[in-house]
Amino acid sequence: MRLKLGRPDLAAYRELFDQPPATASSPLTVTWAGVTTLLVDDGESALMTDGFFSRPSLLAVGTRSIAPSVARIDGCLARLNVDRLEAVLPVHTHFDHAMDSAVVAQRTGGRLVGGTSAAHLGRGAGLPDDRLTVATSGEPISLGAFEVTLVEGSHCPPDRFPGVVDAPVVPPVRASAYRCGEAWSTLIHHRPSGRRLLVVGSAGFVPGALRGRRADVVYLGVGQLGLQPERYVVDYWQEAVRAVGARRVVVIHWDDFFRPLHEPLRALPYAADDLDASMRTLSRLAAEDGVALHFPTAFERADPWT
Repeated sequence: MRLKLGRPDLAAYRELFDQPPATASSPLTVTWAGVTTLLVDDGESALMTDGFFSRPSLLAVGTRSIAPSVARIDGCLARLNVDRLEAVLPVHTHFDHAMDSAVVAQRTGGRLVGGTSAAHLGRGAGLPDDRLTVATSGEPISLGAFEVTLVEGSHCPPDRFPGVVDAPVVPPVRASAYRCGEAWSTLIHHRPSGRRLLVVGSAGFVPGALRGRRADVVYLGVGQLGLQPERYVVDYWQEAVRAVGARRVVVIHWDDFFRPLHEPLRALPYAADDLDASMRTLSRLAAEDGVALHFPTAFERADPWT
């Protein structure tokens, strides 16, 4: 099989970068900051998934140990206007999701919420146990104005660093130290407004895991989805979108996470994923179901419920 060179052209999806913008009257907003980092904020109480801002280069990841960049983390938090968080919730513990999570929690006074693997990353960063919450799949957790339910899912194949993190990780370490751990579907219910969203960070699923759950909006991870057969993509849509009755989907985890956030974002190369293949099937499914489909724009506050 011939390797496909280059990468998808985001200009082909220009008309889909049209999430409804937040306004002064929006009771809840969502701001995307690459991969599956999302700030969910009502102006008084806020959560963040992942908080991955360091984005070391492919050369660094492939050849040496890596560690969080405090300068990049602080710069992105300032850009997001974040100084306090209720919690940081890594969707799983690969480096491109969880490497910075504990540092973000430290710098914002938030809790680190996830599985036992995430707790070990927190301990390695010096977070005390009273700032670590180990979730039980399906059981709601109260975090400020939010009720959050983590439902254990699955990582999209292939999982390059499978297994759990079974001891504290103290950076700098090789990327392989950040094993997948528990892969979560993150259900967020904002109690004051009644708004609900689902964040699926990896394009994997456990059949039936989200049955009976509800979310108006899904932030749908598509990383590596383009490498899967069409039947897999259809099943993923069924389990992550139709299962919760969502009417709007925002695709995330398509950007080249080896590129820093102060540079224009671009799609992952075809050697790693095929966003075009994913979008052909997702666009068809969204049209069939009457679901609005969008790309997010980095650091722009959106109100996807409007």
